[in-house]
Amino acid sequence: MFWQRPRSHVAEATPAEAHERIVSGEGILVDVREPHEWRAGHAAGARHIPLSELPRRAAELPKERPVYVICASGNRSRVAAALLHEAGFTCPINVNGGTSAWMRSALPMERGGA
Repeated sequence: MFWQRPRSHVAEATPAEAHERIVSGEGILVDVREPHEWRAGHAAGARHIPLSELPRRAAELPKERPVYVICASGNRSRVAAALLHEAGFTCPINVNGGTSAWMRSALPMERGGA
């Protein structure tokens, strides 16, 4: 079943660590929340690929670069990072605490979008 938590271990990063590496061009940020959550506000510069679409859209992401994955609290993104790891991505990284922690860290946010 798709929603089962994969068994593989994935790396974790704080929002500040993820933001620093994304701004420096060392990785990309992927938001796996649902469209209504994304439109309400998301981390600046994130790409939107809902978790349910990730298996068929994973090819849109670079396999050899760090891919930071974020959701609302860190649970769905942990699952997404594990799925990417199992699909052969070299460095999927879960953003601890998700968008909630990103906002608490006063990191840049955007609203709207598709």
